[in-house]
Amino acid sequence: MKPHLEKRSFSLAGHRTSVALEPAFWAALEAAARERGSSLAALIAELDAGRAEGGAPLASTLRVFALDRAAAR
Repeated sequence: MKPHLEKRSFSLAGHRTSVALEPAFWAALEAAARERGSSLAALIAELDAGRAEGGAPLASTLRVFALDRAAAR
C-alpha cells in the first residue's frame, strides 16, 4: 500500500508547480517556516533556489531538509 501523499501547489520563480509529500513532512516544513518567521511558500522558494540546475527533485530536497532539521534537534 502506498503512503498517503498530500499535494500542494506553489509559485516558484514565476511558475506554478505542485509537490506531493507525506503529511508528516508538510508538518515539519510548516514548523521550520514558523521558526524562521516566514511562510511555507517562502521556505520552499528558498530551498528551490538552492537546488542546482538539474539537481534533486524538489520533493526530495524538501524531505532531506525536514530530515536534516529533525536530526539536528
